[in-house]
Amino acid sequence: MTAAGLPMAVPAQDLPARVRIHEVGARDGLQNEKSAVPTEIKADFIRRLAESGLTTIEATSFVHPKWVPQLADAEQLFPRVRDLEGVALPVLVPNERGLDRALALGARRIAVFASATESFAKANLNRTVDESLAMFEPVVARAKEEKIHVRGYLSMCFGDPWEGPVPIAQVVRVCRALLDMGCHELSLGDTIGVATPGHVQALLAALNESGVPTDALGVHFHDTYGQALANTLAALQHGVTTVDASAGGLGGCPYAKSATGNLATEDLVWMLHGLGIETGVDLGRLVATSVWMAAHLSRPSPSRTVRALSHKES
Repeated sequence: MTAAGLPMAVPAQDLPARVRIHEVGARDGLQNEKSAVPTEIKADFIRRLAESGLTTIEATSFVHPKWVPQLADAEQLFPRVRDLEGVALPVLVPNERGLDRALALGARRIAVFASATESFAKANLNRTVDESLAMFEPVVARAKEEKIHVRGYLSMCFGDPWEGPVPIAQVVRVCRALLDMGCHELSLGDTIGVATPGHVQALLAALNESGVPTDALGVHFHDTYGQALANTLAALQHGVTTVDASAGGLGGCPYAKSATGNLATEDLVWMLHGLGIETGVDLGRLVATSVWMAAHLSRPSPSRTVRALSHKES
């Protein structure tokens, strides 16, 4: 990629100097494919993402293969990538059995997946919100005993396809429960992409008022209504420094049919670099990786930055 393919850096006031990108394409992205991607292609995808400078790459999920058949090869995949130097490789675990499988392979970072709404908890976990939290308690406790870093995902933080707008107090309650349980970090998910910047800042402020520190929070936006970057900027203005994104914009949510893909990592990096915010990511390598994966998936990447820069280079 030439210098002409990079944005002009014009820093804005009161933004973080550096942002850590939590890359979810290999897990959250590929789990939504209609057919399973071969294990070696997944491993190569993760290696290429690491070579682009991403230092946190969510590798896979230790859920029962019946529920997410696309990630049924977790035991085969994780050993192929676990020794990547300087790269954190979180894995999703739904319960103690999933934790057992992850620990047996040497995983050092895990994530649990909660819901802010009863409808999604029932659809995704077949439990109430409180029942799902009770299921996670022994998982988090054991992980902490093993000195494993625990991330708590929280879905439907802004809107739910069955329940509509989600009250901020409801989200705060579940966030506090996850933090009190022992999660080191929380990821606030806009699962169906309905958030807007004011809503984002109101939720973050309410979380701070409840005692949840900003440095324990990450954001995970979907781009259903084209708001993902605007919402990310609102979170950055509040002081958030961890942003989830998916290479090439892969992913959605199998239980929320209105959800489009995640925020594309390339689109995020373009904006961050334009703001003078460090990411450690080589945008050219990242774009090449998403073009490579799009070829394996037999469709173009939905990322605007991937399309613009791959066209510029062709």
